[in-house]
Amino acid sequence: MRTTTLGPAQREAALARMADEELDILVVGGGVVGAGTALDAATRGLSTGLVEARDWASGTSSRSSKLIHGGLRYLEMLDFTLVREALKERGLLLERLAPHLVKPVPFLYPLQHKGWERFYAGSGVALYDAMSFSSGHGRGLPVHRHLTRKHALRVAPALKKDALVGALQYYDAQMDDARYVTTLVRTASAYGAQVANRARVIGFLREGERVVGAKVEDVEGGAEYEVRAKQVVNATGVWTDDTQSLIGERGQFHVRASKGIHLVVPKDRIHSTTGLILRTEKSVLFVIPWGRHWIVGTTDTDWDLDKAHPAASSADIDYLLEHVNSVLHTPLTRDDVQGVYAGLRPLLAGESDATSKLSREHTVAHPLPGLVVVAGGKYTTYRVMAKDAVDEAVHGLDHRVAECITEEVPLVGAEGYHALWNARARLAARTGLHVARIEHLLNRYGALTEEVLQLIVEDPSLGDPLPAAEDYLRAEIVYAASHESARHLDDVLTRRTRISIETFDRGVRSAREAAELMAPVLGWDKGQIEKEVEHYQKRVEAERESQRQPDDTTADAARLGAPDIVPL
Repeated sequence: MRTTTLGPAQREAALARMADEELDILVVGGGVVGAGTALDAATRGLSTGLVEARDWASGTSSRSSKLIHGGLRYLEMLDFTLVREALKERGLLLERLAPHLVKPVPFLYPLQHKGWERFYAGSGVALYDAMSFSSGHGRGLPVHRHLTRKHALRVAPALKKDALVGALQYYDAQMDDARYVTTLVRTASAYGAQVANRARVIGFLREGERVVGAKVEDVEGGAEYEVRAKQVVNATGVWTDDTQSLIGERGQFHVRASKGIHLVVPKDRIHSTTGLILRTEKSVLFVIPWGRHWIVGTTDTDWDLDKAHPAASSADIDYLLEHVNSVLHTPLTRDDVQGVYAGLRPLLAGESDATSKLSREHTVAHPLPGLVVVAGGKYTTYRVMAKDAVDEAVHGLDHRVAECITEEVPLVGAEGYHALWNARARLAARTGLHVARIEHLLNRYGALTEEVLQLIVEDPSLGDPLPAAEDYLRAEIVYAASHESARHLDDVLTRRTRISIETFDRGVRSAREAAELMAPVLGWDKGQIEKEVEHYQKRVEAERESQRQPDDTTADAARLGAPDIVPL
C-alpha cells in the first residue's frame, strides 16, 4: 500500500529541496485543482512542487456543498458536455479512485404540479441516469424512481403534505471536500511531489518574458526561497487575478467570485431518510445528509470583498431558512443551526451578469512563456482540469512526457479499503473500539486507518473521544499534525475534522485539548498553545458576529476582526 507522511520535518525538507533543484512543474495553489495538478504531473514522471499560502483546501475547496455530482441543473441549460464529463468523473471516484471518501447519497425532488412536471423532470433525471451509464462508470448507483405523494412522505416525513403532489428520487455522491484535498496532496507526495503549505508565492522569477519560477515565503519561519521551474501552473481559484498581478499580467480571462453559504443542523431536526433538492427563484437548494447532521445550501451572490474569509450575513441565513421552511412540516429556527460556512466559487466572467448563470466550465491559458493558468470548473471535474493544465504545461518542456494516467491512480487509502471494510468487525474486536468507530475511521482514512490505530497502540489514551466533539478520537488530532500537514489548531478543527461546523459551540470547548495534543508533534510550548486557543476563540466569535450583521459589507468587517494566522 502506497503511503506518505506529511509532518513538520517533511515540510521543511520539501521547501529545501524545491529551492535546491529546478523543477519541471511548480504548482501554485493547494485547493483541489492545484493538488490534482501536482498528482497528474508527478504520475507522469515530472519533478513537481506544490505550494499553498495558507492550508490545503483553506479556500473554496473546503467550503463547497460536499457533492460529487454531474450537475443536474446544467441539463436544463443544455450543457450536455459538462454533465457527461462530470458523471464520468463521479463514477471513477466512486468505483476506483476514492471509494473510501466518495459515497452515494439519495435525493428527493418534490413535484408541485401534476402531469407535465413529472414528465419534464422525469425526462431530465432519466437522461441523467442514461448519461451516467453511457460513461461506463455509472453502475455503482441505483437508478431514479418515481414516487407518489404518499410514498414520498414515508421516505421524507419532514415534508409538508401540501408541499408536493409526488416526487422523484435519484442518486448522486458526496465527500468531505477538505479531507479529499488533503488525501490528494498526500497521494501526490507519495508519487514524488514536493509539497508545502503555509508557503506563499510573493513574486515570480523572470528571464526576459519567460517565467522561470517563483519567490516563495515560508509564512511560518519567514525565510524566502527561490524555486526555479521550467513551467509554473497558477491554480489559485478565486485568487487567479491576484496571482497574475504579481507579474503585471491580468491574463486572458477574468475570474469572478460568487458566494455560497451553507447551514449545518442536527440530524433530528429534519425527519427524512433522503436528501432533498428544491427549486428556488434563483437556483436550487439542497438538504444534504452529512453524518449526524444535515447541510442546507446554497446561496449564489456576487462577492467582491475579502476572499480569504467570505462572511455569511444574517440575510444569507434568513434566505436559506425561509426557502427550506417553505416545504418543512416543522420549521427550522436560528437555534437549530449548529454551524455556518461560506465559500466562493471561481467563475469565468463574461457569460452573464447573474453569477448563477456564469460558466462552470474551465479554461486553461498560457499567457506567458513558462506560465500556465487554469481556472473555473467545478469540484467534480478537478481531475480533467488538472490533466488539461499539465497537457498545456508540457508543451513548454524540452522532452517527451507521458500521457495522463490519473484515471488509473487510486488515492492513498483506497487500496485495501474494501477488504478492511469487510473485516471491520474483526478490526473492532482487535482494537477494542466499537465497530461504528472503525467505520468512521475507514470512511475518513481508508486503508490508512491502520496508521491511526497504531497511534492508539502506542498510547491507549488516544483511543478516547475528544471532549465536546465525541465523533472524533484524540488520535485523529495527533494524526492530523503528524501525517496530514496540519500546522495550526484552526487547520484541525476546521478542515482535518469538521468540529467547527458540527458542534453548537463550534469547537471552542474542544480547542484546548486539541492544541495540547498537537503541541508535542509541532514543538509548541505553553505560550504557543495559549496563542492557538485564543486565536481560534477569536475566529469563532468573529464568525458569529458576522452572522448577526444585516449585509455583506458589515458581515465582512466583523469577520475581519480576527487575525488570519497565529505567528509561531
